[in-house]
Amino acid sequence: MKFNAKDLALLARRPSGYFDKEGKLKICRVVGDEKLIEPRERWCRLKGNLLFLMKNKSSEVSEVVILERCWVVEFRSKTDVSIVLKFQSGEPDLYLEAASKPDCESWAVALGEANSEGLQNKIQQLRRLIMEIKEERSSDEARQFLPSSQVDSLGEPQFTSIQRIANEPKLEFSLACKDLVAATRDRKLNTFIQVSVVHPAEHILTRYSSTEIVEGTRDPLFLTGVTFPPEYPIYEETKIKLTVYDVKDKSQDTVRTSVLPDHKEPRADVGRSFLGCTTFRVGDLVKSKEQQLTLTLRTSDGGKTVGTIEVNLVKMGELEDGETDHITTDAQDQKCALVRECTATEGISGKDNLPSLNAVLKNPICKLYRFPTSDNKWMRIREQMAETTLSFHVPKELINLHIKEDMRRNQELKDLGELAPHWDNMRKSVIAHCDQMLSMYQDTLAELGKHTGSSFKSSCSKGEKTLEFIPINLHLQRMHVHSPRLKDALYDVITVGAPAAHFQGFKNGGLRKLLSKFEAERRNTGYQCIYYSPENTAKAKEVLSNINHLQPLISSHADLLLNSASQHSPDSLKNSLKMLSEKTELFVHAFKDQLVRSALLALYTARPGCVLKKPAVPRNSAEEGGDVQHQDHPSHIKRQDSIPHHSEYDEEEWDRVWANVGKSLNCVIAMVDRLLEKDNVSNSKEGEKDPSAADCKVLHAGGDWYEQLYPLVITLKDCMGEVVTRAKQSMAFVLLQELACGLPQCLMLTLRRDIVFSQALAGLVCGFIIKLHTGLHDQGFLQQLHTVGLLVQYEGLLSTYSEEAGMLEDMAVGISDLQKVMFKVIEAKSEDFLPIITGRREHYVIEVQLPAKMFELLPQEIKEGKLLRMYPVLFNVGINEQQTLAERFGDTTLQENINQENLELLKEYYKLFTEKMPPDCLPHFQEQNDLKGLLENLHQNIQAKKRKNVEIMWLAATICRKLNGVRFTCCKSAKDRTSMSVTLEQCSILRDEHQLHKDFFIRALDCMRSMQNNQHTQ
Repeated sequence: MKFNAKDLALLARRPSGYFDKEGKLKICRVVGDEKLIEPRERWCRLKGNLLFLMKNKSSEVSEVVILERCWVVEFRSKTDVSIVLKFQSGEPDLYLEAASKPDCESWAVALGEANSEGLQNKIQQLRRLIMEIKEERSSDEARQFLPSSQVDSLGEPQFTSIQRIANEPKLEFSLACKDLVAATRDRKLNTFIQVSVVHPAEHILTRYSSTEIVEGTRDPLFLTGVTFPPEYPIYEETKIKLTVYDVKDKSQDTVRTSVLPDHKEPRADVGRSFLGCTTFRVGDLVKSKEQQLTLTLRTSDGGKTVGTIEVNLVKMGELEDGETDHITTDAQDQKCALVRECTATEGISGKDNLPSLNAVLKNPICKLYRFPTSDNKWMRIREQMAETTLSFHVPKELINLHIKEDMRRNQELKDLGELAPHWDNMRKSVIAHCDQMLSMYQDTLAELGKHTGSSFKSSCSKGEKTLEFIPINLHLQRMHVHSPRLKDALYDVITVGAPAAHFQGFKNGGLRKLLSKFEAERRNTGYQCIYYSPENTAKAKEVLSNINHLQPLISSHADLLLNSASQHSPDSLKNSLKMLSEKTELFVHAFKDQLVRSALLALYTARPGCVLKKPAVPRNSAEEGGDVQHQDHPSHIKRQDSIPHHSEYDEEEWDRVWANVGKSLNCVIAMVDRLLEKDNVSNSKEGEKDPSAADCKVLHAGGDWYEQLYPLVITLKDCMGEVVTRAKQSMAFVLLQELACGLPQCLMLTLRRDIVFSQALAGLVCGFIIKLHTGLHDQGFLQQLHTVGLLVQYEGLLSTYSEEAGMLEDMAVGISDLQKVMFKVIEAKSEDFLPIITGRREHYVIEVQLPAKMFELLPQEIKEGKLLRMYPVLFNVGINEQQTLAERFGDTTLQENINQENLELLKEYYKLFTEKMPPDCLPHFQEQNDLKGLLENLHQNIQAKKRKNVEIMWLAATICRKLNGVRFTCCKSAKDRTSMSVTLEQCSILRDEHQLHKDFFIRALDCMRSMQNNQHTQ
């Protein structure tokens, strides 16, 4: 094609109103994913199929791009404002970057419609629109001839709902074509069907879904069906349009359809050609006698017939009626004849869509498939992918707990009292840093509170600071299988991006390395502060937590005891005393640790002008406060003063203060026993003489009970208050040392660990709730849940190279921290079924709420509030090209160590399982010998250190499913590698457990992956 340079230059200088579109864009050439130069700003003018590039609006044209034999790739990300022009000739792609997303979209539309193919597409769309208008006009004309009274009686349009089973999809159907006509006689067609919906109220055509591409046949039978979820607005009057395309270049078409917005029709390009289309009413399909329609495909002008298309109504609980035939497969054509027989099987899909589960799952995307089995029958598969509201709910609850915990810790540091100048300056520095970190948590919580829109964090947002606590792409991936001879089955996998601190980066590695390095450095800072091991600091946090939990409980039980005494109620008095004794004993034993004694001494040395005095005779604190029930009652219990300043420190003083709580309780117990004994004697004597006199005696004795117990209860409270004051200060001093030894790294590591744990916990809570709902009717699983605990298996696909090694280190620590999480199932008291999180760092309890009817199905142990343990294990195998570099030139020790450590945890769980569960708890095909063999095989594969040994993943997943565990699959963003792994696992399950025909394994895999890629492109 020849052009005159002068004419083009004149054309480029025409007035602005002459051009189809113009504006500023940043432009450069791209080869593959590499930009040849940095994008430069250019003034762009579009006229017809010519794109003029100029340095500025008034300068000469520097380049002209001819928009023929090219197509536009538009990215669906909300933040990406770039598009790419790809040329069929193979020349470098043209990268264009707009100033905003709306500007980017308008340029994409304008460029896509600028060539001759875009013009042809417009013409075809107009022709199809004319056909639809003609169809609608016939009903409108008929309406015009109705009497006015009948027209008025119609009023507002009323649409007929489709009858369906509760919580099941509104409509599902499968598709097949016959006798398609190709443009040329010798061409073998590669076809797919695009499904669009015409809503009766709006008369707007909306693209809904499409099938997979079936290659090399004119009679394609599509394995991918069409499903409309329960909430979709579809009625009998709704029209479904089916458009058949012939794909000339499969790879190009796959890219094009995956990047198009849902509301746009695909533009015609060199990769595909229109064959024919047809339309039907939903009511015609639903009411048809055979629940099947055979429709004629016609060209866009409505004249030529190009084949037929069969639409079959699908119900997951039934197989198709009709004659039984066999399935024939052909390597070239992939032809199939449907097997038709009717059996009624018990469906299970209705059990999992209950209100409490719907509260945590939203925006489901459903796909329907039909695959042949090895015995020439059909199985149906419904695949569902859903977001979860827990992606934001759990992190917000967790951050709120962090804020409360940190505010409490800061106050405890301030309450330490007077300290020597060195320690006081240290405390001021620590509090300043802690306040700054606390402010950051509060700002993050406020930002999350403002979030609206999607209930998950997409991969392009993983580096955003305000969303760093939110898991990436957290979704439920569910496969519901209905096969002719086997019971319906559900297979769930939670997919999520690897829990990691992406915003903070991985320049210095991840948590596993950073924590080890920090601990080594902290040991060498003893000259500035006192070193306490991580175990001791964890113990200090536990003691403080026990104080904050038990002190108010003991105080309330003591008040209840006095109230019972004032009412002279023996039974109530006994119950109150029992509760008071139990909580006080827990309180006393909480301080039965050498750490408290040593911390008190260390705190005293930090006071101004301390003097130490060695005790003459050492005493055993364990013996003195061991059994509070058998200690002598003290005749006089003196309340100890606070820790002395500027005087000698008696190391035995803590033992006396601590033991006085037990002695005070014994005094209360002895007094209650004496009161009850006297009451029994007096009641028996007075009752024999005069019943009315006995009543008067009771009224008088009620006041005596209260008066005699009151001073003893007050003494107990005073002794307990003294213990609390000293213990709180000593444990706060331990935490001061922990923080002071590593500022600011200590707080930054805590923040990083909180971020990673928040992402991991959101996924765990989602997995537990879903597993609980699906296992409510499985008594063996419920017994295993409260007897042994729940196995949670994470499949990691991260490489051990560069940044992903740091992500793996973060992920390993975050998943390990989940061992500190316990679950508790409670009965919901309202319609809010979201889980409640309580506790502190190192120990969290997740309360899962169930409706009353579901709660009644649980074993008594769970209903009584038994805490349920989690056993998380992580197995990682890098599978991408970066792992190849790591294996050849880097180090895979991290992956090997993680797999070996978690294998031991898995063996420990299996050992507990075999010890606590009866032998018949597993189904017949999951015998213990089978599990032993799988564990041994997994052990051998881990020891083999084979490159990219994906057998480890398959074995770990199989063991998890056989042990009723929860499955997770994770990669960097839970997109490409995750979807490849999940689809392979699903097809392998269909082959091994549901007899998928061996000739259809690859095609089923391709079919699922074409859908998965579109769903996971977030």
